[in-house]
Amino acid sequence: MYQKPKYYIVEVSALPEIFVKVAEAKRLLSTGEASTVNDATKMMGISRSAFYKYRDSVIPFQNMMKGRIITFQFLLHDEPGVLSNLLTAFAQEKANILTINSIIPTNGCALVTISAETTEVEVSIEEMLHQLGMIPGVIKAEVLAA
Repeated sequence: MYQKPKYYIVEVSALPEIFVKVAEAKRLLSTGEASTVNDATKMMGISRSAFYKYRDSVIPFQNMMKGRIITFQFLLHDEPGVLSNLLTAFAQEKANILTINSIIPTNGCALVTISAETTEVEVSIEEMLHQLGMIPGVIKAEVLAA
């Protein structure tokens, strides 16, 4: 009987070491630092059988989010150019904006929600979120949904 897979987000320090090594071996293969599974597993000090056993079950969080629609939420200072600078940063990261929602600013702050397709984004979502949060006028930046 088929059971739908169930997923959890777990902080890396709570994972068994083999899961972390399999994820790193997959990264080595995807970046070309290792040209074969044999090379990647040797570099990580794991067996090929362990790699094959877990490779489809271990996916780094940023990879799960890459190529998907992500909804970001921002708290912005209500000042000219802040939203424009934020949208420019999305364009520079090659994120395709699908929707923008904003609540009328109160107390000098605006709550803005942006949904974007992240297929072409080349940095991790965590790095992108950090960069967006560093834009002058951005008070808070977070992923609302993925």
